[in-house]
Amino acid sequence: MRTFLHVGCGPKHKDQTTRGFREEQWKETRLDIDVSVAPDLVGSMTDLSSIPDHSFDALFSSHNIEHLYPHEVGVALEGFVRILKPDGFLVLTCPDLKTICQLVAEDKLTEPAYAAPSGPVSPLDVLYGFRPSMAAGNLYMAHRCGFTQKALVGTLRHHGFSTVASTSRPHPFYDLWAVATVSKRSADFVRVLAGDHFPAKKS
Repeated sequence: MRTFLHVGCGPKHKDQTTRGFREEQWKETRLDIDVSVAPDLVGSMTDLSSIPDHSFDALFSSHNIEHLYPHEVGVALEGFVRILKPDGFLVLTCPDLKTICQLVAEDKLTEPAYAAPSGPVSPLDVLYGFRPSMAAGNLYMAHRCGFTQKALVGTLRHHGFSTVASTSRPHPFYDLWAVATVSKRSADFVRVLAGDHFPAKKS
């Protein structure tokens, strides 16, 4: 059994992560700062001090790195590297500011960009946080930084990940996906890893 840390899990569980992590060989540990979602570990991405070095085979971080201030991103990523095993890897997804800012440039700041289960999402929501959730009092939803594909890859490499592969998905997703390994791995290995964990491309 291999273990992965579901960082900033919110209400989601293993079956709502990736195809790879949904396999039986993976055991999930959920981490979130919000106690109301009943995580296994209560804590912040920027303070993983309660987790020993080299504890996990993998980490999954979905749409939470953008909630950090820019100066906190490196702290979080270096913490990820520390708690991953030497052959471990990270799967990370977050908004793609390049594609969403194309809508801003077209003066569509407050127009719906796509429909989510929680309601329509505008470029303004992607840039600064989902307004209905924040209006209801959930300020954990505020966004404080963001990435383009080039910036995300460079940031991951700068803060300790040796090999990185990424992809950008346009409308209706407007998101980035990256896999990053702690140790140097071959292009073929990372390609297989991306195939296991990136969303399937629609035909």
